Amino acid sequence: MVRAVVCRTLGAPEKLQLEEFPSRALKPGEVRVAIRAAGLNFPDVLMAAGEYQLKPELPFTPGVEAAGDVVEVNAAEGVAVGDRVIVKMRHGAFTDEAVVMPSQLTPMPSTFDYAEAATYLAGHGTAYHALIDRGRVEPGEVLLVHGAGGGVGLAAVEMGKMLGATVIATASSDEKLAIAKARGADHLVRYDREPFRDAVKRITDGRGADVVFDPVGGEVFENSMRCIAWGARLLVIGFTGGIGSAKTNLLLIKGASVLGVRAGEAVRKNPALGEVRLKALVQWAEEGKLRPNVSHRLPLEEFAKAMRLLIDRKSIGRVALVME
Repeated sequence: MVRAVVCRTLGAPEKLQLEEFPSRALKPGEVRVAIRAAGLNFPDVLMAAGEYQLKPELPFTPGVEAAGDVVEVNAAEGVAVGDRVIVKMRHGAFTDEAVVMPSQLTPMPSTFDYAEAATYLAGHGTAYHALIDRGRVEPGEVLLVHGAGGGVGLAAVEMGKMLGATVIATASSDEKLAIAKARGADHLVRYDREPFRDAVKRITDGRGADVVFDPVGGEVFENSMRCIAWGARLLVIGFTGGIGSAKTNLLLIKGASVLGVRAGEAVRKNPALGEVRLKALVQWAEEGKLRPNVSHRLPLEEFAKAMRLLIDRKSIGRVALVME
């Protein structure tokens, strides 16, 4: 039997249920993967609540990324039983078995365990698309990363430093900032100790940030426009703190740009872009340059608790569900 977290009614994580189903036979070209770990992302919470742009038909299983072992193949090319793989999904990862197509699989970096592999591509893929495709970060530029204790924010800190930027990390606690520093942040700002707009001006001698990585939104986005350099790029990743308003006069004065970041949709529109991104991410992982910080590993049965860690911002980096 296959266990899966099922959303039958939209709402809080506690409304989801862990259910059992029989395994189904593979169709030609399909692959069966025994899932060893699944990564949690904030869109999983939003999707279960019916508040995400993708609204799957009920019932559905949340989860966009996982890692595990190929256990069965039916006339599928390029994959074999025993392969350790990362599984990319639009939803369906919170389960201990998945039936997918070979195009959804990526070989696991040899440097990662299952939980790390299951929490890598979504967060670091978003950071790549934001900083490289959209923000075009250059060595020596100042990168301001909000929510640096979260999975995507911490990935941006790590990648921004790798790209040669001076990284200013903001977060809500010393513990989160300590991890950001360990991943390469040059300057640390705690939201409750100093207004970050003042801190950025102090750190840059009044010049401001060249690139702003913002998964928070709301007032954070609005205040970011007041501490940017000429030609700055403000990257809109998400709205965990609400939807902010763009003051067009501030953007005009600074010659600034606001850029939406949708890493998954960009690949669906241009698959070649995704191939370049994936190759780079796997290579950097193998070289030891990038690695997700998994602060919590919980069994599949504790899916609601795991999702609450994201909602309550108790995690540092990533949260993974680990299957026995």
